[in-house]
Amino acid sequence: MSLPAHEHIGTRVRIARNAAGLSQVQLADFLGRTESWMANVESGRQPLDRYSVITAVADQCDVDVVWLLGQPYRLQHHSGAIAHAHVPALRAGLRRAGLILSGHPGLAPQGALPELASIHAKSWETNRARQAANLPRLATLLPNMIEDLNTALLFAEGGTREEALRLMVDAARTARMCLNAFGYPDLAWSAAEVAAGAATELDDPITKAAVAWDRCGALLHQASLSETVVVAEAALRDLESLAAASQPQPEAVSLRGALHLRCAVAHARAAQGPSAWARIGAALEDADRLGPDFYDLEAQTVFGRGTVAVHAAEVGVEVDQPEAGLTTVPEVNVATVPSKERRTHYAIDEARALHRMGRNGAAVLKLRTAAAGAPQYVFGDPMARAAVADMARVGVPSQASTLSYLVRSMELVH
Repeated sequence: MSLPAHEHIGTRVRIARNAAGLSQVQLADFLGRTESWMANVESGRQPLDRYSVITAVADQCDVDVVWLLGQPYRLQHHSGAIAHAHVPALRAGLRRAGLILSGHPGLAPQGALPELASIHAKSWETNRARQAANLPRLATLLPNMIEDLNTALLFAEGGTREEALRLMVDAARTARMCLNAFGYPDLAWSAAEVAAGAATELDDPITKAAVAWDRCGALLHQASLSETVVVAEAALRDLESLAAASQPQPEAVSLRGALHLRCAVAHARAAQGPSAWARIGAALEDADRLGPDFYDLEAQTVFGRGTVAVHAAEVGVEVDQPEAGLTTVPEVNVATVPSKERRTHYAIDEARALHRMGRNGAAVLKLRTAAAGAPQYVFGDPMARAAVADMARVGVPSQASTLSYLVRSMELVH
């Protein structure tokens, strides 16, 4: 089984290379590969299954990573079409939120002033859907919630406005994650900027650091790796007095660790292995300060020892040290992380690591199990799709039917 020639990433690599005026030899030399490797990539016989390599191709050919990946994937099954149908309304709500937060005059509310209690209930429901990795549910909930908050911000004053601002920060950050997962990184950046606008008005250092974490998430999806580190470092400097105090605020320590993890992924995708592992080590130190049972659900990062293990798995794959990625964080059970989103992310990178280690049967089973609980999250993940496409290319006889299910659910064949 293989993708049609016009749809696999290799075809887009060939188009980008030709547009940049590069030969296969020139691009291969830049990547430290052979001409035959490059030819196999462009023909679909060799996978591109690491962001570090994909980012290098995009940089050298001066194309957008998202275009190279072919996102967004408009999957028709498992509520995919329904989820994408809500994106225009979400875009409109975020655009209005940006105008309202900038103080633009003359804006009219879209409806009656909602009660903040009802918005709090919606906020709880969206956060629950996020941690459950239920992307279709998130896409359904977010547009109306953001419009309710837009109306509240047009009317509210004093403490009520502050409460609405905090809810807007939370909603926009959730929207950022959802839009990244669906493959709309530019719109995800808009959501992160709405969160930043609300956080600036609140002028709370913890909230600002949490928003910086989301900005980093948006930048990573656009392969803006150096900018990711710059944004994280600025937030880390602002947090240091709170995190390094004799009695540090747990929220500050947690966000410091979470920002180190953002940097770890950025370094790994830039093929900077030592720097990536150093950040994993720094994050693990913060997780150990907070204790083995600590997880930060309040700030949406779910930071804790298990989350460090989640990111270590991704780092290991990106720097071509998959076994190290799965063993760097000792004595941790990722199954206890209180977020299906994080657990699913780990399952994808664990499967990628197993695939790189030649354990394709185990990789297929890992992805199938993850997809049973979070289908849209798994089927729409670019690296999960790359791994499945490559395993379909070489075949996994011991898991043929399961692999076929994944291929068809990801709509890799038509």
